Formats: sequence, structure tokens, C-alpha cells
Amino acid sequence: MKKIPLYFLLFLTFSIQSQIISSSDAAVLFSGDDYYGTARFEALSGAFGALGGNMSAGEVNPAGMAVFLEDQSSVSLAYRKTKINTSFYENTISNNDQFINFSQAGGVMVFDLRDDENWRKVALGFNYSIVNDFDNSFIMEGNSGTPDFIDDPFLNYDSDNANDVFYNNVDNQSFINTTNGLSDRFTFSIAADYKDKLFYGISISTYNLDYRQVADLLESNNNGTDTLDASLIQTLQTTGSGFSLGFGIIAKPINALRLGLSYKSPVWYDLTDIYTDDLQIDVSNNPDSFTDYSEGIFDYKVTTPSVATGSLAFLFGKRGLLSFDYPYKDYQNTRLRPTASYMTENQDLSTNLRGVSQFRIGTEWRLEMVSLRGGYLMAQSPYKGDSTSNDLTGYSFGLGFDLGNRSKLDFAYTNTTHNQPYAFLQASDSGNLNIENQRITATVVIGF
Repeated sequence: MKKIPLYFLLFLTFSIQSQIISSSDAAVLFSGDDYYGTARFEALSGAFGALGGNMSAGEVNPAGMAVFLEDQSSVSLAYRKTKINTSFYENTISNNDQFINFSQAGGVMVFDLRDDENWRKVALGFNYSIVNDFDNSFIMEGNSGTPDFIDDPFLNYDSDNANDVFYNNVDNQSFINTTNGLSDRFTFSIAADYKDKLFYGISISTYNLDYRQVADLLESNNNGTDTLDASLIQTLQTTGSGFSLGFGIIAKPINALRLGLSYKSPVWYDLTDIYTDDLQIDVSNNPDSFTDYSEGIFDYKVTTPSVATGSLAFLFGKRGLLSFDYPYKDYQNTRLRPTASYMTENQDLSTNLRGVSQFRIGTEWRLEMVSLRGGYLMAQSPYKGDSTSNDLTGYSFGLGFDLGNRSKLDFAYTNTTHNQPYAFLQASDSGNLNIENQRITATVVIGF
């Protein structure tokens, strides 16, 4: 039997055993939104498209800036606790991490147009917020019974077929994955109030993205006599920037009802990937370690799907409110460019992704100087054929305190859960991640 050159085997290993996320999965990841915002925004599960009057509401519908009655600024801090339960061939591991972030800061300036009977005011807003927080880590461990590393790198690729050794028995397989970084945005909005009945707004957002992943696949095998231990460490760093546009309108046909409609364009990203592959194999019948290392860098573009949001809110005087948002995002429109280089990936995106709906419901009730808030959200998985367990569901609640002198202190608690498969072996079923995120956000609001 003719021997396959070792370098060809290693190239094949890297191309089909990628533990770092693929380009198409990265495009989906970077299209997501963790809906960080002010504590009031998060306490109502982000259902602010028809309400406005909140710095984070402008991220959903820029017309909401014109609802403000006075100049205002806000700053938010978020604490996140994440629990990831991994399962792989009936072995379950619980992974827990905690993080804290400066998550939101913004301000709005309101200009009264007293000399105009129709246009009552114009508002200019600026807001910073986290889009995605990539900090996470988990371990999977188990035994699929199917080895990924079989051949002895010192004996199976020499000129003697008779000394070949095959490590077909799996002792253990484990996968350690660590990601970190942020994507965040700066949003500039301008909005106008027409007769206190119609509110119009436009916005432009700029984005910065920094994503880093380190993935380590460890496998121990034996052939009944000798053992093989392999480690394949892959790293990926993605950095870049992008921008998007937003348009929105809020109608107030009567004081107790508000209707909102908004459109957020795709985010057009320019990104750069730097990746490395580092393989080490140790066998018991040779004192040397076999190692191989490669790296690469390339530039590309990602176009995320646009988002259309319909909103409805009922206001019960100054006592309380009930709000509902329905965002729709068609992930099939996600694209990688240059098109000629990503024909396969773009076909996969069109074939395997779908349009998804979200439902966000929020309510708030005021008791003199204290406000009670709560919310619920559901977001479908973007992948076709996923079970409903892969949909994101969550709830939220919060408190708001009026401190007087146009200042407020708000707190929110949010809890979201979903399942996510993760394939890290070429010849085995995917492992599964059950992800629970708990977030506590505090916001200081100062009016001027």
C-alpha cells in the first residue's frame, strides 16, 4: 500500500477537524444581539419600540428619542453569571463564569421648537452599548468510541508497512473552549415630534468587533499495548468594524395607545481573521513528540440580516404601561464576501438558515416614587430544523427609584436559557451546551 505523505494527513486533519467556529457560524454569531441596555430597558425585556423615552429604546426605534421631554443622560453597569452545562456521550459537566461590564452610556438633548405650531421638538441622541459579550468558557469530556487520531506519526509514514501501529481504542476525549471579546456600538440619532402625535427618527451606528477563541481537543487512545496522546490547539482572532442605519416612526392616535414601526439595516462589517493550528502527538513507543504548526491571516466582509420591528404599547395614565415588540430577522440574507471566495459558505447560509421571529413583552407599574417592572422574551433559533429547545427564552424584572431632582436609580434582573449543539469531533455526534445567562444591571439616570 502506498503511503500518504504526513503533511497531507495533517492538512486533512486541520481541514475536517476544525474546533474553532466556521466562517458561516461566525457570520451568524456576529449577527446576534444580546440586548444590553439601561436597567429599565432590560427589565421590560427590551419591549420599547413603541415607548421611547429611554436611551436604549433608540437602538430599537430611533423615533423614541423624540419622546423625551428634557435633556437626560444615563450610565449602566452589568454583572453577568453564566452557567453552561455540557453533555457528551452521557457525561455532563457544569461550567460557571462571572463577568462585569460597563454596558451602556448615553445622553439626549431636546430642543423645543416654540415658534412652530406643528413640529414641537427635535432631539439629538448619542448612545454606547454592548451588542455581544463573547466572554465564555466550557469543557466537554467523554468517549465517543471513535478515534480521531489513529496513526503512529513515526511508524505509519515510513517505508515499512509491516511496522504500522493503529490506535483504534479510545480512552478519553475532551474539548476545552474559551472565547472572549466584545462587539459594541455607538449610535447617533435625530428625531422629531410632530404635533405630539407622530414621532420620526433616523440613526447611524458604528460598530467595533473583537472576538477571540482558543479551542483545545485532547484525545487518548491505545492499541492494546501502546498509547497515543494528541492535542490539537486552534486559535482564532477576528477584529473589525462596521456600520448600520436605522429608521423609525411612533404614532400616538390617542394618549393611551402608541404604535411603532422601525427598520434597522444590515450591519456591513469589514473583518480580519488571524488563526493558528498547533498539533502535538505523543506515543509511548517513541520518546519524541511530533509537532506541527501553521497560521494564516485573511480579510473579508460580512453583511448581517436587517431587522424589522412592529411595536404596540398601552399606557394607563401615569400608573403603568404594557408594551409588545415583534422583531423579524431573516438570517438567510447573511452574506460573506468576496462572493467568489465564499460561494460554498453563502450557499450553506441560504440553505441552513431561516427567518426568525422574536416576541418581547414588558410592563411597568408606578407606586409613588417606586416603579415595578417585568418582561418576557422568546427568540427562535436561526437554524432550520432546530428543536424549540434551541430557541432562546427568558424573563426579567426590575425596580426603579425616583431620587428627585430629575435623577433615577434603576435595577434589572434578566434570565435567558437555550440549548446549542457543538461539534468538535469529525466522526462523532455533536456535544450539547445548555446555556443559562443571568444578568443584573444597574443604571443611574440624570435629567437636566
